Amino acid sequence: MLFTTEWLTTLFANYRGAAAEQNSLFEVATDSRKKTECSLFVPLSGENFDGHDYVEQAINNGAAAVLWQEGRKLPDSVPAGFPVFFVNDTLLALQELAAAYRQEVNPAVVGVTGSNGKTTTKDMIASVAGSSFRTHFTKGNLNNQIGLPLTILSMPRGTEVLVVEMGMNHKGEIETLANIARPDYGVITNIGESHLAYLGSREGIADAKLEMTKGMPEDGHLIIDGDEPLLRQVSRRERVITCGFDSMNDIVIKNVNLTKKHTEFQLDTDDELYTIPLLGSHHALNAAFAVTVAGLLKIAKRDVRQALQSLEWTSMRFELLEGKNGSSLINDAYNASPTSMKAAINVVKQMEGFKRKVLVLGDMFELGENAEALHRSAVENVDQSIDAVLTIGEHATAMAAAVSDQIDTIDSRHFTSKEALLHAIETYTAEDTLILFKASRGMQFESLIDHIMNSPQS
Repeated sequence: MLFTTEWLTTLFANYRGAAAEQNSLFEVATDSRKKTECSLFVPLSGENFDGHDYVEQAINNGAAAVLWQEGRKLPDSVPAGFPVFFVNDTLLALQELAAAYRQEVNPAVVGVTGSNGKTTTKDMIASVAGSSFRTHFTKGNLNNQIGLPLTILSMPRGTEVLVVEMGMNHKGEIETLANIARPDYGVITNIGESHLAYLGSREGIADAKLEMTKGMPEDGHLIIDGDEPLLRQVSRRERVITCGFDSMNDIVIKNVNLTKKHTEFQLDTDDELYTIPLLGSHHALNAAFAVTVAGLLKIAKRDVRQALQSLEWTSMRFELLEGKNGSSLINDAYNASPTSMKAAINVVKQMEGFKRKVLVLGDMFELGENAEALHRSAVENVDQSIDAVLTIGEHATAMAAAVSDQIDTIDSRHFTSKEALLHAIETYTAEDTLILFKASRGMQFESLIDHIMNSPQS
């Protein structure tokens, strides 16, 4: 049980039906089609839908109470004794409910935000915390003003540590999420270029990420990328911990080593060797955040090492897969920004044991008026260790052109159709060939990867 309808009356004073009775509610649902057991249905409204129209379906599927927009006619099909709570705005009420339930359960809360790496870092922290505490965390990337409240409201009452991811597009959104989750520990993974179209500059993005502190208690700890100049404004504050590769950081990452399937590293604060099943020094930084949070939670080092080594992470984030004709594919197509694309390319350059290396790159979204220049900058670290750069997308043509301008010995081509691109990729599918797929999620690169993995051998 999450809570009772009687408890809800302490939050929402305008109600009807048997709301004041101790009717148990086991989940919160916003999808009327979902089969539930004694749920609270919260009808949300969007541009093309209105959940209020489907309250009867929700009740038939197990809803035992409902939040309802005040002033809107309740359908006659809703039984007279059915608990209904009238609110001014169902989304704001959902957020208010999540904030109250977070306080009711009162776990230690870790909030994670950043332009890149927040989901991977969240997964790492959840894995490490789960080694010692009853831990609940954001599934997938339910990290917005609907997803975060639903994450909190799916938290079992016995939860000891809650790890939530916080995403944003616009100024003020992280502050809203932080005021709901009230993180005791905040992590800012980095400042990239995502959402430049809405925030105007990397400085604007940094300010938006730092909104997390507005929801943190005075004794909360903020953990940041200490190598990022835009975060130095807070690095000297009390209870701010910096992680990074520069020797001036509080936690310094050293001795990074990439194998074919793992990244190994050490921290200057101990002699432990940490191993993660992810490739790249940027993932060593993400893991350092997790190790730092673990230290604040007083988790034993051996448990931290084991949790990181056996990590399970959200898919499409630098997954190494087997492709056609024995080729190796890296699926890093969940999302992309110039920062994360450079990091992925650097990892490919460092990976040993491959005769040929191919980059399949696509558009990065929400970069604003400087999109073309930012696409060109994303491939500035390509060198002669790369054999081919194959691109697709409106702005990705700038990447192919930039590589051609830099190094004319690289096979650098732009394509306007996935069929033509697939044909070019297939000419490179062979043993000892590594192929990176990197683009924003909306480019749907998983369809390319599925084809290369499942098409007949040649």
